[in-house]
Amino acid sequence: QLQASGGGLVQPGGSLRLSCTHSGSFFSIKNMGWYRQVPGKQREMVATITSTFLTNYADSVKGRFTISRDNAKRALILQMNSLEPVDTAVYYCNLAPPTDIWGQGTLVTVSS
Repeated sequence: QLQASGGGLVQPGGSLRLSCTHSGSFFSIKNMGWYRQVPGKQREMVATITSTFLTNYADSVKGRFTISRDNAKRALILQMNSLEPVDTAVYYCNLAPPTDIWGQGTLVTVSS
């Protein structure tokens, strides 16, 4: 029910915009989040947004990433600026806190 898209290859310092579409019901009342995982490492929280639009960010992305939501379109957005090679990962969207059901993520590769 959660499909992430928008990943790709970008040079350091570049930007990407990730989108996640929620096909279920009651999107507007759900707290949502973006997460990422590097192979061999644990999945980590990147950013969350509540149903009342309160946001929270991992320290590593503060000031560079912006999470937002469009309830009319049932969409979750992650605007990523000033990307660094350490941001390379598969990015997922899920509820916040996340459920055990993970949809297909989108790969972000930051490399020159």
